Amino acid sequence: MNVMSSKKSPLTWAVHISVVALVALWLFPTVGLFVSSFRTADQIANTGWWNALFTQERQAPAIRISGDEAEIDGEFVIDGRLFSNDDVNISHWGTSSREPEAYVPGDAADLGDGTALTVAQDGAFRLSAPQSFGDSRLPRVFTTATMPPEFTFENYRFVLFDPSNREGMAKAFFNTLTVTIPATIIPIVIAAFAAYALAWMRFPGRALLVAAIVGLLVVPLQLALIPLLRLHNEIGIGKGYLGVWLAHTGFGLPLAIYLLRNYMVGLPRDIIENARVDGATDFQIFVKIILPLSFPALASFAIFQFLWTWNDLLVALVFLIDATGETTVMTKQIVELLGTRGGNWEILATSAFVSIAVPLAVFFAMQRYLVRGLLAGSVK
Repeated sequence: MNVMSSKKSPLTWAVHISVVALVALWLFPTVGLFVSSFRTADQIANTGWWNALFTQERQAPAIRISGDEAEIDGEFVIDGRLFSNDDVNISHWGTSSREPEAYVPGDAADLGDGTALTVAQDGAFRLSAPQSFGDSRLPRVFTTATMPPEFTFENYRFVLFDPSNREGMAKAFFNTLTVTIPATIIPIVIAAFAAYALAWMRFPGRALLVAAIVGLLVVPLQLALIPLLRLHNEIGIGKGYLGVWLAHTGFGLPLAIYLLRNYMVGLPRDIIENARVDGATDFQIFVKIILPLSFPALASFAIFQFLWTWNDLLVALVFLIDATGETTVMTKQIVELLGTRGGNWEILATSAFVSIAVPLAVFFAMQRYLVRGLLAGSVK
């Protein structure tokens, strides 16, 4: 009997395999974005992120010869290196985009008028000519080389800290925080009071209010966008932070009240009745007993509301973002980057990871309360 009971059923194995598959589907793209955000444009164009830790042979972007000119034995010579990294191993090189692998290291390329260029395997070059180069434009070199892994913080500097970058994420990041933090706190505060009233205070129509809240859970928010925007314009709110805070509060309250009410109903009745016998008011019971005991449910809704408002684009477009672009949030900024920098994958990957870093931190910091808060009240 013990042997039979220790064997897992096929349903258990199916659940475990499904969980592993879902974790992999979520984890691989996230890791890919993270790794790609530290890679250069040519690395992303030539190899996948899974090769980022390995030595790779790829064609590097064209490098313009530069350096100080010196006269040696009647010749004018420019010596230098194509790469700052000493671990580069060149297999082919060329001076034309049509023939980027025309030469091997050690060959001398005749550039005309007695000008010659030699490139060594480690990237050292010598450009020589019988006359001075002066202000003439020096040739470009195309290389195919084996290079060690290379990572850079330049993408993050450009996206977050470059003042000349009008498409940067810094302003959009703070705009998103300005929207998300109040839009998370306001519905939690209102819903906590309402949930306590519906759970522990007796008054006429309480059952109807609970039924109405359950009904509001299934109403699509898209139905309310235009009427709500018209109401905002009529009362003078218009587009702005106040309007988007109120919109997110209204859309989040039904779930918040439903979740918190179910949790509070399951709290021990004896504790509340004893507090009332001791002379505690409803407000004192709510602040000193209900709120501390309801922290798992509060944290669960905070995670949902924070993720919803942080990743929202539709509500922000309707109630916040105007033609000036001063209130652009991160989701809108990424959409604009897809149009203006569709080929700059290093910038897109960095911007995307910046946008998901804060939700990831919030989720992992509060995930232990998530299941407790969601399952509370579901089992008696």
